[in-house]
Amino acid sequence: MSAKPIKPLDLALFAFVMLVWGFNFAVTKTGLEQFPPLLMVALRFILVAAVLLPIVPLPTRRWREILLLSVTLGALHFALMFTGLDGIDASTAAIAIQLQVPFAALLAAFFFGDKLGWRRALELAIAFAGVVVIAGEPRLEGRYGALFMVIAAAMVWAVSNVQVKKVAELSPWCVAGWMSFFAVPQLLLLSYLIEDGQREAVLEADWIGWGAILYNALAVMVVGYGIWYRLLRRYEMNQAMPITLLVPLIGVASGVLVLGEPFTWSLALGGLLTVGGVGIVVLRRPRLAHLASKRL
Repeated sequence: MSAKPIKPLDLALFAFVMLVWGFNFAVTKTGLEQFPPLLMVALRFILVAAVLLPIVPLPTRRWREILLLSVTLGALHFALMFTGLDGIDASTAAIAIQLQVPFAALLAAFFFGDKLGWRRALELAIAFAGVVVIAGEPRLEGRYGALFMVIAAAMVWAVSNVQVKKVAELSPWCVAGWMSFFAVPQLLLLSYLIEDGQREAVLEADWIGWGAILYNALAVMVVGYGIWYRLLRRYEMNQAMPITLLVPLIGVASGVLVLGEPFTWSLALGGLLTVGGVGIVVLRRPRLAHLASKRL
């Protein structure tokens, strides 16, 4: 039985969610001009927890798993992602973070015995080659550490998918709310130990800085995922996941058009290779790609 076609209104909702998620790279980059990265992540999670905890149940018998997830996905992934994004262009980060899908495929082959095969290995190699091309850009000279942090964030995200499967019976809102709650003290402690100027940032931030945090927590998480999960109840995974390939494209466009970042041939070629390699994985393994592309 063939899947039912996507209604025009639902297609518009899919596009809206991709726009929200893709534009978040530019929004976050703007917020990082006013907040230290770790502090910004902590503030994001404070708001997410404040919104979700009053409406979600307790994660009965899954406290340990949620706590471990808060370390990897909550603290480590976002600490690496925001710190890396603070040092490189939003458009570059939007492409590099897509390696979370190839990393997830590699881990699935290692942990769950998924057959990799030469075709899938070629797909993953193409995706990684795209980031290598981008890394050769002159504007990244001296900022390879920041790019490595974004790539490491993609790898940590893929690792966290193994943990997510252990709490699959819980609602996504329950996982997100309690994970955020446990991640906050970890991030605040890391910020205290590593960063400075937190008090001044909070007192001096204007509506743009606070708006970036609100956008991260409410638009990306609450609104974006609220619509996304509702649409996933109506349509097949292989219909929904290819649409997510718009996210890196919108991320690059927002960096270039909103932040004035340079658009070069190497960025275009690297982006096409990475998105192309990821796209093949998404089309062939939409369920795996869905796990790897969650944006809690």
